[in-house]
Amino acid sequence: MKYVKKRDGNLEKFDKNRILFALERAFFEVNPEKIKDTKKILNKVLFEIEKKKQEIISVEEIQDIIENVLEKSGYKEIKNSYHIYRLKKERLRKFMDELGVKTKLTINAITVLEERYLLRDSSGKIIETPAQLFRRVANTVAEAEKNYNGNYEEISEKFYKMMAKLEFLPNSPTLFNANTELGQLSACFVLPIEDSLQSIFETVKRTAIIEQTGGGVGFSFSKLRPKGDIVKSTHGVASGPVSFMRVFDVVTDVIKAGGKRRGAMMGVLHVSHPDILEFINSKLDGKTLQNFNISVAIDDKFMDAVKHNKIYDLINPRNGEIQNSIPAREIWNKIIEVAWKTGDPGVIFIDEINRRNPTSHIGKIESTNPCGEVLLHPYESCNLGSINLVKMLKKENDKYIFDWDKFKETIEFGVRFLDNVIDVNKYPYPEIEKVTKDNRRIGLGIMGFADMLILLGIPYNSKKALKLAEDIAKFISNISHRASEKLAYERGSFPNFNGSKWQKLGYSAMRNATTTAIAPTGSISIIAGVSSGIEPIFAVAFIRNILGGKRILEINPIFEMFAKKYNFYSTTLMLKIAKTGSIQNIKEIPNDIKDLFLTAHEISPEQHIKMQATFQKYIDNSVSKTINFKENAKISDVKKAYELAYKLKCKGITIYRYGSKEEQVLYFVSAKKGKLITAEAEYSGGCPTRHCPMPN
Repeated sequence: MKYVKKRDGNLEKFDKNRILFALERAFFEVNPEKIKDTKKILNKVLFEIEKKKQEIISVEEIQDIIENVLEKSGYKEIKNSYHIYRLKKERLRKFMDELGVKTKLTINAITVLEERYLLRDSSGKIIETPAQLFRRVANTVAEAEKNYNGNYEEISEKFYKMMAKLEFLPNSPTLFNANTELGQLSACFVLPIEDSLQSIFETVKRTAIIEQTGGGVGFSFSKLRPKGDIVKSTHGVASGPVSFMRVFDVVTDVIKAGGKRRGAMMGVLHVSHPDILEFINSKLDGKTLQNFNISVAIDDKFMDAVKHNKIYDLINPRNGEIQNSIPAREIWNKIIEVAWKTGDPGVIFIDEINRRNPTSHIGKIESTNPCGEVLLHPYESCNLGSINLVKMLKKENDKYIFDWDKFKETIEFGVRFLDNVIDVNKYPYPEIEKVTKDNRRIGLGIMGFADMLILLGIPYNSKKALKLAEDIAKFISNISHRASEKLAYERGSFPNFNGSKWQKLGYSAMRNATTTAIAPTGSISIIAGVSSGIEPIFAVAFIRNILGGKRILEINPIFEMFAKKYNFYSTTLMLKIAKTGSIQNIKEIPNDIKDLFLTAHEISPEQHIKMQATFQKYIDNSVSKTINFKENAKISDVKKAYELAYKLKCKGITIYRYGSKEEQVLYFVSAKKGKLITAEAEYSGGCPTRHCPMPN
């Protein structure tokens, strides 16, 4: 019996299936029509290995033999692709060794890091490794410790290890811009728009500057006079909010968020605005306002009018006069119909938002960030970070359990990290710096929730999942509040503390007006190698398009682990799964495994909303989550979802019915007949279109 010497020096029994799987993947990714030839190639490889007549063979020797056999057998293109893959894996190992901690990066993580995060010189050459990236960020953020007599070296090392171990990652602008000339570290902004050309175009300019640094911006257009209203200065008529939104859209299209990610904005219009129906329909053509997410701000008065079939007044914001009165249900039904068709608009329940606003004494909140999870005053920004729940697990007796002590420590340092960011940040405008520092709002959240449930043996659509979600949300809320209170004793409360919710609740100090938010972790969850935010997994196996027109077969790593552990793994099976992304109708997979690996479209909209509402009970800001619908969902299904979200006191809701936009970043076989599920390079779950919220 031959043994294989692994790179760490350990020996394991030779397994020809590992070679077969590697060959099948290589053939599939380069020339899937020839995948049937893999067994022939395998036999040739086994023959060459046997010729060596040695008891122990190294991994490198086996890989050299594979390349030689592919070359001699006339599969040069596949050999070259296999060789490139080897080089990527070698570079990956070097990167992981350099991190100096026990962690595992994936090739897709490295691809995203190299494409978007690692620093480049003036010629575009990458001049940074992942370890240097995390060190750069840790050192920059720890600089704030010097303002408070903190231990800079100790805290910097702790921040570095949290990131290097993929236990915690901050929002993308912090990774992009720490210790760079830009130095702008915040992900989320809200800017005011008053009813004048000067205000509108000043905000356009400021939006461009913010997006150039990688930030996303939200606005309320509710103060703008309606279309057709008088303009005294020119004796003309107003063109209305939607026309000015197009100006923002064009500017954002040009900026492309600093060239590192597409721009994103949130446009909000209050339901009482006379142009509300034009706003609701503004994205119906699938071409207009594609850099905007749009949401209708709905108040309790409107929802009461819907319930009791009352007339609702549309009010001109210029003079406060009633301009029109129409049945509330006409507006409500139009919102739902258009959302069913296109995914927009979402709704934000503005009274619920302001009821729970801890700084309501300084004014009302009118808008959110582009993804809806951070609720900000005008000129306010926020910094986000997410804890990887998979890294909060530990093994006991070959079973995973949740490590609450580790979670507690990570929350405490996550709060400290994000509070430090407020101090070391370079703000694009003094007004933003003032409001941000007056409130010191931060948003600590989570990612990898679905993966964690699977490892714990808990189906996403179960009561047990909702119970654990509540435990986690309550825990992160309580610990983060305590951590913020402790920081306040060391550093002082946020300046707007007096009169805030915290003072009224009896707190004597609080460093941050808010501490928690659930963001749609996009590329940072790819870096961490886990599921996005609190979303379910979107497919068990699929094809990912990567740079250079290449594609790879990507399998949920936990499912792959289970499949090999329980001896039902094969590349053929994985390709079969990749046709639908689902394992529910595959006979050879055990039922208990099927229960764990439910995908987003196999979970009812009601369960999606209940999960969002469970987290929202305890989260200071809001929860970004997509309520997924199948392609054949009815308008009435969407209506039920919107009404349930209001009933359960969600602060907003975003739905997406599969196939309701022409251009998506995830395609199922029903949309592209005869093809496998295909996802773009940076799709990590949630809304499957390019025009969904920009992830952090």
